[in-house]
Amino acid sequence: MDLATSQIDQILLSHFHGDHFAGLPFFFLEYVYVQPRSRPLVIAGPPGVQEIVSGLFEMMYRDSASEPLPYSIEYLEALPYQKLWLGGIEITPFPVPHQNDPISLGFEMMVEGRKIVYTGDSGWMDDFVSRTQDADLFICECTFFETRLDTHIDYPRIRENLSRLKAKRIILTHWGDEVQQRRQEIEVELAYDGLSIQL
Repeated sequence: MDLATSQIDQILLSHFHGDHFAGLPFFFLEYVYVQPRSRPLVIAGPPGVQEIVSGLFEMMYRDSASEPLPYSIEYLEALPYQKLWLGGIEITPFPVPHQNDPISLGFEMMVEGRKIVYTGDSGWMDDFVSRTQDADLFICECTFFETRLDTHIDYPRIRENLSRLKAKRIILTHWGDEVQQRRQEIEVELAYDGLSIQL
């Protein structure tokens, strides 16, 4: 099932690296010129989300950002360990080792009785083991294979801990060239563009 941009009402950001949020200004303009909307758009993210996102919009499209949009944008700050709700989804943010300033977050999400854990961009931490014990889905970043950094997860680290991760389903995302070149060695499901997941 493809998700049309017109169906998106809430956006949750894990951190402020360009590959995770720099597409937002294009959404803002699509909702003016391509898929006109009047209902609010909610964007949640780490502290500073409103200033950072609106600053990016202004930098990319100064003229458009200076004009009122035909819909409102509501910003919510996601604070570590403080629950927030987006469209009926209960979200608990937690800090992860990636970008420190501003903070990077992973998320536990409860959706109609199903638990989803998402690492965001993160180095490995044993906290993922405890958080996935009763999870229906664990979405885990897997940037590297040979390379090992404190700010990203590599596949051998996941494989070492696979027996400890008790989520019913594990999907690896944010994978790069090293994983692509050795994907035949990957024993865990890999995400792909357009993937739709039903729990």
